[in-house]
Amino acid sequence: MFADAFCEAGIAVLRIDLPFRQLRAHGPPRGSAENDQQGLRRAVELMREKSSKRVFLGGHSYGGRQSTMLAAANPELADGLLLLSYPLHPPKRPDQLRTAHFPKLRTPALFFHGTRDGFGTIEEMQAAIALIDARVQLVPVTGAGHELMSKSSKEGLSNIAVEAFKRFFNA
Repeated sequence: MFADAFCEAGIAVLRIDLPFRQLRAHGPPRGSAENDQQGLRRAVELMREKSSKRVFLGGHSYGGRQSTMLAAANPELADGLLLLSYPLHPPKRPDQLRTAHFPKLRTPALFFHGTRDGFGTIEEMQAAIALIDARVQLVPVTGAGHELMSKSSKEGLSNIAVEAFKRFFNA
């Protein structure tokens, strides 16, 4: 849904299936972080080969988490991050934060997060992104859960995402 809206706005998008998803059609990733980050790195490299424009990295949930981890270890890799439903902690386990790498993150990051997301509240997200030493913005999606669907139409949310992206990254 988001990719189409970005393309219609003239922003090139490369959608990929992470290596874990290529191996398993269903279910959560298991022990695949290193391979998944290498898959993301290769996608960025391909985009840089094809275009002299800025390259942004991101993803939904686990894909976004792997993107932040990769960017924290390689600050020069991407020009910015677009993160949809960052999985801040497992549902009902707020003590198991997935933010150890946030203080090392130097890449500007735009987060979209549902107000009903079981992987972290808006307040928890605000506290977490305060750990990032880069320009960050959190866009709450009212009524949305982890899938980012709400009573708003898919098209409406996609357009909001494109406009927020353009403003935040001056794109």
